[in-house]
Amino acid sequence: MASVGKTGWFLRHSQPVFSRQFQRFQSSEVRQGFLGTVGNTPLIYLKKISENTGCTILAKAEFLNSGGSVKDRAALFLIKDAQEKGLIGPGGTVVEGTAGNTGIGLAHMCLALGYKCVIYMPNNQSQEKIDALTTLGADVRPVPVAPFTDPNNYNHQARRFAESIDNAVWTNQFDNTANRRAHIETTGPEIWSQTDGKVDAVTFGTGTGGTLAGVSMYLKDRNPQIKAILADPEGSVLYNWIKHGKLEREGTGSITEGIGQGRVTDNLKGADIDDAVHVTDRNAVEMTFRLLHEEGFFVGASSGLNVSAAVQVAQKLGPGHTIVTCLCDTGQRYYAKLFSKSVLESRGLLESIPEQYRSSLHD
Repeated sequence: MASVGKTGWFLRHSQPVFSRQFQRFQSSEVRQGFLGTVGNTPLIYLKKISENTGCTILAKAEFLNSGGSVKDRAALFLIKDAQEKGLIGPGGTVVEGTAGNTGIGLAHMCLALGYKCVIYMPNNQSQEKIDALTTLGADVRPVPVAPFTDPNNYNHQARRFAESIDNAVWTNQFDNTANRRAHIETTGPEIWSQTDGKVDAVTFGTGTGGTLAGVSMYLKDRNPQIKAILADPEGSVLYNWIKHGKLEREGTGSITEGIGQGRVTDNLKGADIDDAVHVTDRNAVEMTFRLLHEEGFFVGASSGLNVSAAVQVAQKLGPGHTIVTCLCDTGQRYYAKLFSKSVLESRGLLESIPEQYRSSLHD
């Protein structure tokens, strides 16, 4: 990866250098381009779920980022990091291994900044994500699923490709701590401000580890009594790592995408995580449909997992506590799979959805 000047391109294209026309509007309500739309998402009170637990369950509306997911935050800071270090110049190529959402965020930003975007992803991800990436001009390269220890893992393929061409950077979302920096500098401060510091616990599903690690680092610096709880899906090792110090999988695979892990990433290392909860696919799917029919939010299964985890945390802490999580992205990205009666039935998950909510399913 060829090094380029560390300051000029970054200052011209990433810092809030406002045009004369834009300088007329200094209100915080006016944002500068796509990059200016990342973050500052609402914090939502989930009324029925809160009432059922006796706690206050709050969720960051991360689907309202312009790229449609919480991963827009990481994507922004990964590109900033590459620019700050002089790893990419004008017209360069951003390469990433991703289950989809980070890639979508990167693809949006590459269009805004004049970069090319190449995405390696496991071939078991939703077609909706692949279609979105293609529409955004990314060169999408689905590859067979392989563990991280295999040289053909999608992340290793992304790294090798970036190293093989000029003016390219592998942003390395799993082990580049610019990812968690995004949440130290944005998500954590937003939660602290929006709750007036009155938060007892946070819980998030973990793929790269950036959201949970970054938010917990910021909040615990403000108040060490705030609990950070890792929410883990079926097939991941992180629940047993936190609870028992062992990298052993709990269950098999999951219908969720982009969360769960087979190792401890650099973003997660050093984070002060207090506990973990295991969320089954049945609970994640049930909560996804409850969020739709009881709260009005059309979200993916990782959001269902997060809120299901928040309910578990509320039950452990007892009434009167405030727990914060996030709604990661929209259900439209998983419509063909997550909202398919036949797919859910084949996975033994149809019965987890209350019968009165099954009208949302397609055949």
